[in-house]
Amino acid sequence: MSNTQITRSLFDQVMVPNYAPLDMIPVRGEGSRVWDQVDKEYIDLTSGISVNALGHAHPELIEALTEQAKKLWHVSNIYTNEPALSLAQKLVDNTFAEKVFFANSGAEANEAALKLARRVAFDQYGIEKTEIIAFYQGFHGRTFFTVTAGGQATYSDGFGPKPADITHLEYNDLSSLEKVISDKTCAVILEPLQGEGGVLPIDPVFAQGVRALCDKHNALMIFDEVQTGMGRTGNLFAYMELEVVPDILTSAKSLGAGFPIAAMLTKTDFAKHLSVGTHGTTFGGNPLACAVAGKAFDLINTETMLAGVKRKEQLIRQHLQAINDEFSVFKEIRGAGLLIGAVLNEQYQGQAKAFFLESAQQGLLILVAGANVLRFAPALNISDDLIIQGMLKLKQAVKNIVHNNDNKNI
Repeated sequence: MSNTQITRSLFDQVMVPNYAPLDMIPVRGEGSRVWDQVDKEYIDLTSGISVNALGHAHPELIEALTEQAKKLWHVSNIYTNEPALSLAQKLVDNTFAEKVFFANSGAEANEAALKLARRVAFDQYGIEKTEIIAFYQGFHGRTFFTVTAGGQATYSDGFGPKPADITHLEYNDLSSLEKVISDKTCAVILEPLQGEGGVLPIDPVFAQGVRALCDKHNALMIFDEVQTGMGRTGNLFAYMELEVVPDILTSAKSLGAGFPIAAMLTKTDFAKHLSVGTHGTTFGGNPLACAVAGKAFDLINTETMLAGVKRKEQLIRQHLQAINDEFSVFKEIRGAGLLIGAVLNEQYQGQAKAFFLESAQQGLLILVAGANVLRFAPALNISDDLIIQGMLKLKQAVKNIVHNNDNKNI
């Protein structure tokens, strides 16, 4: 029996150093609040990077998980199971989709989407139709295929030869897509709001133009809604407000409200190309994950919850604007629903991490999206009171950073 003391320094001893976690270690959470090892309280405006859509330790999710845990944990894909079928039916009934494939993470869902697009093209048009078009600053996961499709070379460089026939273009630039897309293009993959790439919303005209060009060239339109899906933007999925229907949609993060699960959604005509044996996953669609996700779906997909997301967006925007009116640190506040980015102005370029760290000192957990954007992605059911308290803590953090910068400039 090990007597090792569990501290932040233990991470440096036993964990691969691909992360740089904060010094504090969260040990419990309730709703949109978290406590660390010394019982310091934090307001959580991250929801585990858009994952804990209903906050921490939601009683109905605990009940769903506990009840399923007493029945079946895992059965393999030799069999199907009731929670998976129930969740798939909910997704089909409430979206454009006719077929569902379950996986464990957004990267796996996007991997499946890209493989499906290549397979459809291969079966229908032959070996030449392989090009995938993606966009700079996009993010689609960390498998080698998905990280190469993501438009941030720093994440994919240094691992040897990359998957071929992936072309990157500027996001929201329809003219560049018109010049490049061809009958050799099998798919265009994009986020309806670039999360990791700076919380950058899509131009609806661009989205509609992508749809038209995909139709013209028999290419599949893949919407990566891993971060934007399941109520995050105030719609069940972001495509629903864009007058665009994708051919394939991927979901994860909020889908399980904290329990690992992902889904690829598509139409029957495309799904049939993944025939028996062409793709698979050991844990995808396992009963525990699907039971939790099914309950989360029921709680999120209500008019009250989705309308609340849009109302709370305005509350956060108002407070960010008030902070900016006083301290002049942001040049733009953008995003949709409860995925909001505050873009630092020229005076504070590259300092997003400083704001992130100072916020934690004040008892506030926020995110960054690159070096120049503060990102806010709270639980969809966060109370107005906690939003206001969180914004007061952010205001103090901003005040401290501005004060420190002013002192440096004296």
